[in-house]
Amino acid sequence: MKKVAITIGVLVITACFLSGSVALAGMPGADPDALWHYITKVSPYKEWSFWPDHQGMQPGRAPHGPLHKVYINDCAVNSPKPPVKEGAIVVKENYSKAKELKAITVMYKVRGYNPSDGDWFWAKYTPEGAAKPFGKPAGCIGCHGTRSNNDFILVHEFK
Repeated sequence: MKKVAITIGVLVITACFLSGSVALAGMPGADPDALWHYITKVSPYKEWSFWPDHQGMQPGRAPHGPLHKVYINDCAVNSPKPPVKEGAIVVKENYSKAKELKAITVMYKVRGYNPSDGDWFWAKYTPEGAAKPFGKPAGCIGCHGTRSNNDFILVHEFK
């Protein structure tokens, strides 16, 4: 009886994932504090990959600053074409000319969060983890929206 209950539970959860009604297992919701915890404690972003065509420290531009590094999680790495997979996270460290970390900006793909703008949840953090702005900032969407055909991603070209 216990095996049947477990099997039914697994099937229900699987159906919810497939229908999009439950977030990916272990992933945070569209919440800046939960996302910060995830990218710094659960799956530290500094252990992630770079886009193959955008590695290490790169020149940047406003509003992100003159230098940056962009880290991507496995879900983003394993997205061969746009749109990237649900759960993809792009973390950009924003640096001054003196290579001082000024801010950390994040794009997080959350199914159903904002379909008209690629389902991206956006957050700008201080180096200590305080978030502002976050959610659906018009400035983020306006700039990245110029590349909606590339799933709002500016620093990587899908082939």
